[in-house]
Amino acid sequence: MTSFVLNGATVRAEVPEGTSLLHALRGPLGLSGPRYGCGDEQCGSCMVLVDGVPAYACTLGTEAVAGKQVVTAEGLGSMAAPHPLQAAMLAEQAGQCGWCLSGILVSASALLARNADPSEDEIRLALDPHLCRCGSHNRVIRAVQRAAREMRA
Repeated sequence: MTSFVLNGATVRAEVPEGTSLLHALRGPLGLSGPRYGCGDEQCGSCMVLVDGVPAYACTLGTEAVAGKQVVTAEGLGSMAAPHPLQAAMLAEQAGQCGWCLSGILVSASALLARNADPSEDEIRLALDPHLCRCGSHNRVIRAVQRAAREMRA
């Protein structure tokens, strides 16, 4: 059993030792934001924040987050009060299938937390670990720029 803070609430993941954080999140903890894509840190669909830093949940053991803060896309905002990134993704129609977006959202939120006015190159670098097969990359870039402008205002 591993205890950590998930999206602001302390949780206990009762899973066998060696279970990936992704399987704990999607299984007993009941979340659907982090997704299984490749299982090998190649696509970013499983990305979460661990103590504010993007991390691949598919290969990270649950025991590695003991006592830490974990944030998933569900923890960024709500339907009633979406995070500016979530609102910008909708406004820019950045998602098509949406498989990659939860990982992109958490990585982009980490970027904006450390840099309120990132250049396009900085956005691209922060999102480089994410594979989007729909080809919506330009819309995603515009959405991150839009969210950054709105967060600065």
